[in-house]
Amino acid sequence: MTQPDTPHSSPVLGDSNDASTGARGEIRVKLFARTDVGQIREHNEDNFLVADMSRKTRGLLEANRTGVIGPHGALFAVCDGMGGAAAGEIASQLAVDILYERMVEHLEEGHPLQRDDLARRLVRAIEAAGLRIFQEAKLDRTRRGMGTTVTAAALVDDHLFFAQVGDSRGYVMRQGQLVQLTRDQSLVNQLIEAGQLTEEEAETFEHNNIILQALGTADTVQVDLTYCELRRGDILLLCSDGLSGMVRFDDIREALRTTAEPIDACKQLTERANQAGGHDNITVIVVQFDGEGLKPLGQDAEPLKYRKYVLPEEPADNTVPHRMIPEISSMPPAMSHGHGPGSSAPQGLSSTIVYSGTNTSPLPPIPPATTSAPSSGPPPGYYDEERIDIPGTHVPAWVVVVLVVGVILVLAGTAFLFLR
Repeated sequence: MTQPDTPHSSPVLGDSNDASTGARGEIRVKLFARTDVGQIREHNEDNFLVADMSRKTRGLLEANRTGVIGPHGALFAVCDGMGGAAAGEIASQLAVDILYERMVEHLEEGHPLQRDDLARRLVRAIEAAGLRIFQEAKLDRTRRGMGTTVTAAALVDDHLFFAQVGDSRGYVMRQGQLVQLTRDQSLVNQLIEAGQLTEEEAETFEHNNIILQALGTADTVQVDLTYCELRRGDILLLCSDGLSGMVRFDDIREALRTTAEPIDACKQLTERANQAGGHDNITVIVVQFDGEGLKPLGQDAEPLKYRKYVLPEEPADNTVPHRMIPEISSMPPAMSHGHGPGSSAPQGLSSTIVYSGTNTSPLPPIPPATTSAPSSGPPPGYYDEERIDIPGTHVPAWVVVVLVVGVILVLAGTAFLFLR
């Protein structure tokens, strides 16, 4: 089993007095993304997110496709919706929208994000998206069972964080070697890791489409948070299983190695998936990293691998009892626009909150369940068990006694009459 490998907390970008950061110059990116319906499906339930958090812009605008990473970093995500055409599209769209809104919320100019701040934002944003999708599905019967995977990557200085729920994948290619840095939350992967299934057997395993959790299928999710330290020339690939399930690993690596431009790599990868049958929607994001802000490749570079990132505990003021969900009336209303089983996990909120109202303020941050602090009593907004008032008669005791004696006398008289 992979042991958690936690780097030190990062100083702010540009602090050249601390040697722990590799970002002493510009980090440049060149990227592209593409989504395709495939050859079988009638609707595309996938969605992707490409965002510059410093400029608070998203999408494949020309300015977002090439440029310099700002002090608040960049965000990329792939979401694979499930639950039917309309519901799947809604789930994946909600996921990318909430993820973006939460990640850029309350960012202050002149205050660059530190690594722990970015990683914590990423986890909470995904938890919030999962809860929102779950609530939407409960409110609308036509959306019951909808959900989505999410694999997101967020960059600050030279650290790239991955946050995953489901089986969409994140890879990094370095010097021609492609490494998967996420771990599929799927039944088939669990069987492979347990030694009950080989890689060859997995290709024809009849239940290889079953995932262990997804956003929206339960009120909580367990976000898998991992990271890597980037080097100059590294290439990021995020994709849905419409690519990884249809195109062999070696063919994916070859496509990235033989194409110089992200737009060409995205086109070639989606075409290969379609040529292999295109049984699912296909979504890919390809990002190339370069610049003086990244360390050059050298002997000190650790090999790419799956590495857990463990967040430090927060101060007491930021822990669960101090930041509970506000009153239901302040929750946002249900959105009117537009299969894999989920499992409840010990992270995030522990119960569903059904809301209604007209206030459109966003959901508050969802704290991880791993931190807590003692509290002398429930703070404002805390959802406690509702008291149950058992109605009483409020009749004086002497009246009760008279009634009881009267009933006894009536019964005795009735019995005397029958026995005569």
